[in-house]
Amino acid sequence: MPVPTEELKLEIVNAATGKTLGAKAAPGADGSLVVRDFPDGGPSPERWQLTPVRAAQGGRAQDDPAYVIRNAASGKVLDDPAAADRGVRQGDAAAGKKSQQWRVVPVEGEAGLYFIEGVTGGAVLDLADPGEEDTRVVLRAYDDGTESQRWRFVPAEPERVSDPVLRWAPLSHWNGRRSWRLARSTALRPAPDATPSFSDMLLVLKRFGSDQDAGGWKGDGAGRFRGGQPGWWAGSGARFLADTTGAGRADIVGLSPAKGAVTSSSRGDGTFDDERVLHQPAPSPSPADLWTLVDTTGDGRPDVVVLAADGVRVSSQDAGGRFAPAAGEPALKAFGHGRQAGGWLADEHPRFLVDTTGDGRTDIVGFHDDGVWISLQDEDGTFAPLADEPVLKAFGHGEEAGGWLADEHPRFLVDTTGDGRTDIVGFHDDGAWVSLQDEDGTFSEPLYVLDDFGTGQGWSSVGEHPRFLVRTTGGGAVDIVGFGPQGVVVSRGRGDGTFEPAKLVLNDFGLAQGWTGEKHLRFLADVTGDGNPDVVGFGDEGVWVSHNRGDGRFEQAQLVCRGFGYDDDAGAWRVDRHPRFLADITGDGRVDIVGFGGPGVYVARNLFRRFRTR
Repeated sequence: MPVPTEELKLEIVNAATGKTLGAKAAPGADGSLVVRDFPDGGPSPERWQLTPVRAAQGGRAQDDPAYVIRNAASGKVLDDPAAADRGVRQGDAAAGKKSQQWRVVPVEGEAGLYFIEGVTGGAVLDLADPGEEDTRVVLRAYDDGTESQRWRFVPAEPERVSDPVLRWAPLSHWNGRRSWRLARSTALRPAPDATPSFSDMLLVLKRFGSDQDAGGWKGDGAGRFRGGQPGWWAGSGARFLADTTGAGRADIVGLSPAKGAVTSSSRGDGTFDDERVLHQPAPSPSPADLWTLVDTTGDGRPDVVVLAADGVRVSSQDAGGRFAPAAGEPALKAFGHGRQAGGWLADEHPRFLVDTTGDGRTDIVGFHDDGVWISLQDEDGTFAPLADEPVLKAFGHGEEAGGWLADEHPRFLVDTTGDGRTDIVGFHDDGAWVSLQDEDGTFSEPLYVLDDFGTGQGWSSVGEHPRFLVRTTGGGAVDIVGFGPQGVVVSRGRGDGTFEPAKLVLNDFGLAQGWTGEKHLRFLADVTGDGNPDVVGFGDEGVWVSHNRGDGRFEQAQLVCRGFGYDDDAGAWRVDRHPRFLADITGDGRVDIVGFGGPGVYVARNLFRRFRTR
């Protein structure tokens, strides 16, 4: 587990005994610390907070910072009084006192275990000979083979609150029309000074649902290779949201095997028009075709891009909003699932549409068995044929290219240095690897930059532990944000393709708090419109949001909508049947919640800063 931030409350547990650090059962005046059991029904174990020394001194982040380890209840700190018995105490904090500063050193090859080392002398926390009830904590010389010198940080249970809930109250009119108004709900007790974030969900369209009366849609939605990457693909039967016109509002799109791509355009008020055909099906569509909607030319209008059997097919949109027929020659005879187009498989070979050079045109990047292949888009909108060799013999599915697996090793295309050129970032078993793009468009050999976010550190799969590369602070470098075993983990980007050590910034949305890929969806999205991504999770009870404070840290999660959740009371939504999305369907710059349930399309409007509680 990454070192937690100073705001999280932790139990410090000895790896050899499983006992927790704290005061003696009968505390003495000297403040001696021990490890002991805390049985159910008895006093709760002490909780601690790690405060970087650099933060108090106004210094810059460092790879190996020193910490003050503070008792969350009493404010006293871990201290080495240099006593003859080498016992560790807790005492009053003193600014700059070296004996109260500690380094947290990961145990090599043991994810989640650490040595706690004194800044002065280099001795580490260890256990004295066991007593009848308590075992004293002492300082001893470092010994890699001594298990009692290894410690585990266990975050406390998250502190959760709720926003006031605003529900839709139906109104009837003399002319037979129906409308709705927002009414307060007493179902939840709101946090003090809370501001409503989302309305209750409302069924706005009886189409695109899994029930037969709503179309009998069976696809599990978009999401292949999403995971924070700006490129995404959808298969037959998928439903998702995309701006089909360039108007700045997200519309509903569904891929019907019989009709082709169909859409219901957003009206701008949270409702949608009737269904219409957006793009006719190909002459011989295949269930293996992957489909996306993206502006490939920079003209402000999205195009339909299909990864078909014979290659990449592009249907441009004209000024009237119509898409060109799907017939004719492919735009590029590559990146397709047929043998003639390279034999690219959806479960093995991720492909992305992204501007790799900063020229405003979308290129095609794919990760095949032997490495990375790129087709650049020309000024006239055509795609260049592939070269004879991959641009980089790494990040590929084959063993010679690293043995990267699509369901375990996410790969991203993102500018990590701010030079306008896209770099490659990937998470393998041992951690994060980066390949920087040079001025001439070539990619450097991958550099191992971080020993975290890999399967070897407990990040078992893409679905169980989503990872994102985003800017968590305005104007900053791209950071790594992931939903790890213990919660939300952030590694700040340095702007040169490397990253600072990972920090556990939120003890929520992780496996330890009951969040699983089979039951819950987790995203990063700007809920407030301030330009910074917030954490959004579709949990058991509904939708939870943890707001970004603007400095890369996150507040405790709030329950903002009693819908779209796994529990029956929250709608009994299922990951494999009910796609849910965060998208701006009104054009106001803030994301709304849209879900495809059984009866049709449900919407919860974003109300942040529109209402003020008294």
